[in-house]
Amino acid sequence: MKVILFDFDGTIVDSVQVGIAITNRLAAEFHFPPFDEETLEELKKLGSREALRRSRIPVWKLPFLIRRFAEELNREIPSLQLFPEMRQTLLELKQQGYLLGIVSTNSVKNIQEFLRIQALTSMFDVVSASYALFGKSRLIRKILQQHRLQASEVYYVGDETRDIEAANKSGVQSIAATWGLNSAEILAANHPNFLIHSPKELLTLIVDKA
Repeated sequence: MKVILFDFDGTIVDSVQVGIAITNRLAAEFHFPPFDEETLEELKKLGSREALRRSRIPVWKLPFLIRRFAEELNREIPSLQLFPEMRQTLLELKQQGYLLGIVSTNSVKNIQEFLRIQALTSMFDVVSASYALFGKSRLIRKILQQHRLQASEVYYVGDETRDIEAANKSGVQSIAATWGLNSAEILAANHPNFLIHSPKELLTLIVDKA
């Protein structure tokens, strides 16, 4: 069985701009400078760890910030949309018999609510989440163990360099999506197994070569 795991924000759902607005609203509460457009463009061209250093957000505050972020995002769920081509791509993958999952640093509550609104609840076989910014590899390994999957059977699709890192650490194949947060250049520089520029490229990459 082939398995495709997806990041959520910036990969399935077009939430980058909403996420930036929420982060800036929380800046005063967590005592870091809000991001202006110039800073944001710079951060998009950096790897996740370097971007975190440049953001001046204290590392020890991250789990609390991410939790508050998820709470704030919950109010925005009804207005969020799938990226273009994503719905049809997911439908085609499901029809082809692929096991689909989500691994995210958002909350399971937010993800499930979005899937409910979008009538996609039955599309995903597993939803796993953690507030640990760099903890996705642990979630992926847990899915492999629970579902008795071979790492070689699994792809992880994400829009940030930390998603590539998580795939590498857990031994699955990484697919970097250029339509989300990080630039295509920094994603390519982190050597994903595959680099795609639209959701429908997944069909060519995975289904057509199967």
